[in-house]
Amino acid sequence: MVRGVLFDLDGTLGDHEASVTAALTAWLPSLGVTCSAATVELWEEIAERHLVAWGRREVTFSEQRRRRLRDFLPAVGVAYEWTALDEVFAGYLTHYEAGYQAYDDAAAAVAAVASAGPAVAVLTNGSAVQQRGKLTRMGFHDIATVFTPDDLGVAKPDPDAFRLACERWGLEPGSVLSVGDNHAFDVLAARAAGLRAVHLDRAGTGPAEERQRIATLRELGAYL
Repeated sequence: MVRGVLFDLDGTLGDHEASVTAALTAWLPSLGVTCSAATVELWEEIAERHLVAWGRREVTFSEQRRRRLRDFLPAVGVAYEWTALDEVFAGYLTHYEAGYQAYDDAAAAVAAVASAGPAVAVLTNGSAVQQRGKLTRMGFHDIATVFTPDDLGVAKPDPDAFRLACERWGLEPGSVLSVGDNHAFDVLAARAAGLRAVHLDRAGTGPAEERQRIATLRELGAYL
């Protein structure tokens, strides 16, 4: 019996990739840079690298943002002052947060889980303040339980992130279903911690051997 559903946030409930693209499209021209697919890919690659370092508690959240800019800006030909990096990042962040939206299947899926009986929580690799802000802006006011590296001291794909989340949630791992778009982070790591897991594969990119897979959150009911 599933007693709790642990949703990922970015890429699962919220459309992070579309928000990043929209934010870069609006922000980069202010720096004299035209947004392109290659520029977005570069931004995402650099962001992921430094977010991993933050998730390991090697740097602060603010410092990982600065490091992202120190890698990204020279790569797109933008000069900068070290003391202005926080202000520069704020320009991007304003557009990102303003454009962040839920997927069209997210609200109904969360409501369906709650109606079926299991508790609902979020386990995300973002910062506590930013991720809770996203949930509020998307209208998920009823999701009171949110676990982040700030809360747990560890990030996905470390299975301890799932173990600690379940422990603090008061639920046995075997009674919790993890739902997320990142197969390594949200599925394999969850199973390693003893949870059940289903892969949200919106793009249909696999892995093909994963049998517990859905293309939309509308299909989640089959796993409750």
